[in-house]
Amino acid sequence: MLILGIDTSCDDTTASVVEDGVNIISNIVSSQTEIHEKYGGIVPELASRRHIEMIWPVVDEAMKGAGVGLQDLSAIAVCNGPGLIGSLLVGCSFAKAICYSKNIPLVAVNHLEGHIFSSFLEEPRPEFPFLSLIVSGGHTSLHRIDGFGRYRELGKTRDDAAGEAYDKVSKLLGLEYPGGPIIDKLAQNGDHDAIDFPRAYLPESFDFSFSGLKTAVKIAVSSQQSAVKDSELRTLNSELINDIAASFQAAVVDVLVRKTEWAIKKERVRRVTLSGGVAANSELRKRMREMGEERYVEVFIPSMALCTDNAAMIAAAGYHHFITGNIAGMDLNPKAYLPL
Repeated sequence: MLILGIDTSCDDTTASVVEDGVNIISNIVSSQTEIHEKYGGIVPELASRRHIEMIWPVVDEAMKGAGVGLQDLSAIAVCNGPGLIGSLLVGCSFAKAICYSKNIPLVAVNHLEGHIFSSFLEEPRPEFPFLSLIVSGGHTSLHRIDGFGRYRELGKTRDDAAGEAYDKVSKLLGLEYPGGPIIDKLAQNGDHDAIDFPRAYLPESFDFSFSGLKTAVKIAVSSQQSAVKDSELRTLNSELINDIAASFQAAVVDVLVRKTEWAIKKERVRRVTLSGGVAANSELRKRMREMGEERYVEVFIPSMALCTDNAAMIAAAGYHHFITGNIAGMDLNPKAYLPL
């Protein structure tokens, strides 16, 4: 059973052909990083225009790479939210047009649901139930997964998502976009104990908050810059930047790992999946695996390519929608806000 997945929820135009919800036949990603990096973040209008240019070439490449035609597809799965509404419109409109013209079943997939099922695209695969920590530029949430369609949100961010905080701190430090990979690299040469940044553990819930941490970094940077008398020399040296990056990253990872530990204890679940763009962070991957070994918990983390936005995860989740008969109509509309 072949499912064509399409995801245009943010700035990457992606298409993938997946067999039986687990075997990736092709997976194509067209990045827009070069377009948005000079702005220090994603410009929604530019993102949607680029999707219009790239959606057909990307889908065509995915189909050719899989060696299949539209007649071979069992269904087309498209991400209909959450995300940037202009970007989502491109993917949904394209998917509906193909399905209508070729009489192919259409299924709608929540972007967060896709991240959850990215862990099923590689072995070993988790068994139900498990906890799912989703950490990306737009989302930071913790769910209990008891089966397909049986999701219970345990906690979510109250302000900035973890990936968003990375990008904003990178900008404060005068670094490039996207900030996650850059800060992760610099942190490896810094002292994570150099600055005692706050950890918003919010012990009364499983929610997350990173806005205070971002403000603390801003204060630290301003304090260091003010200490330099000559205004022309008010730039941070590389050693200090490395220390700030390491200390900031340690604060983020501490909160993510600690919250997951609390959820494991409360829910009495011994399996955890980590997904989303920030799941590619080396320190988070290491600490989550260490936590799993200490707590005798199975931790499932997709390979780097499946952490960031991709259509293979949409196809994987779409497979389950299709076999359960959850078919979308031609009146499907994307939604910028779409709870799981």
